[in-house]
Amino acid sequence: MRNHTVITTFILLGLTDDPEMQILTFIFLLIAYMLSVTGNMTIILLVLVDSHLKTAMYYFLQNFSFLEISFTSACIPRYLYSLSTGDRTITYSACVSQVFFIYVFAITQFFLLTIMSYDRYVAICKPLHYVTIMNRKVCKMLVLCCWVTTLLLILSPFVLLLGLEFCDSNAIDHFACDANPLMQISCSDTWLLEQMVIACSVVIFLMTLVCVILSYVYIVRTVLRFPSAQQRKKAFSTCSSHMIVLSISYGSCIFIYIKPSAKEDMTMNKGITLLTTSVSPMLNPFIYTLRNKQVIQAFKDLVTKLSLFFEKMSHEHDGEKNNILIA
Repeated sequence: MRNHTVITTFILLGLTDDPEMQILTFIFLLIAYMLSVTGNMTIILLVLVDSHLKTAMYYFLQNFSFLEISFTSACIPRYLYSLSTGDRTITYSACVSQVFFIYVFAITQFFLLTIMSYDRYVAICKPLHYVTIMNRKVCKMLVLCCWVTTLLLILSPFVLLLGLEFCDSNAIDHFACDANPLMQISCSDTWLLEQMVIACSVVIFLMTLVCVILSYVYIVRTVLRFPSAQQRKKAFSTCSSHMIVLSISYGSCIFIYIKPSAKEDMTMNKGITLLTTSVSPMLNPFIYTLRNKQVIQAFKDLVTKLSLFFEKMSHEHDGEKNNILIA
């Protein structure tokens, strides 16, 4: 902390003070977090080991799963610790670090979802050139651009956030550190920071949304020209999972970030943030895989290989035991 700042630790008030509700919240979040990490790690592993999933779509899905794990891990484990121990304090450095990583992972997700929309556009509207356009080098460059653009956009607001002074209250009305509740308790003038947060949110939201809409306008126009109803159904099916995830992400963004002031009531913000940081990362792996035959088949193949491996290990272990007994 700088010399002019009095407060060096914050208190995260969480969602509720009711002990019974805290127990239920802990159980719910723990299960959701474990399912989220397990589901997304499974996708990452499948894309790594299965040769049939080496296309651009699955490369982006793998990166999206990594972001999901990182995003939910930036805030949920800390809140689980708080619920289990009753320790609600968090240091200044840990708090601003949490703000930084939450925003980096969340914003990068939006850019990656936009890239995934473009990937679906190329796959459906230009199928013959898909492998050429979406080659490995291009995919890596697009993912890198997502990260770089995010860092450039949040740099200025984050520097202003670091300059805030906290002289009186240190109670953050949230279960995780976030820019809006921090601005609420700051004794500095937060007008410029509020305007920058709103401006960045609107720019990111509109920029990505326009790209997504354009991609799907071309996709729908192309699909409707398909002569076969079966072809149209298959094409829409490949986009349905992505469209569901887009709806959840943009719907949450509207409620959390597109708002006129940080001085508003935080109750709805906390509820939506909880769903965004726990439920969405848990559901997204299932949304992407339940209707994807390639991923399901890759999962079955992996389970079969693991079963054979452990069976072989078991037989070898039994053979060694028999040799020892005979000796």
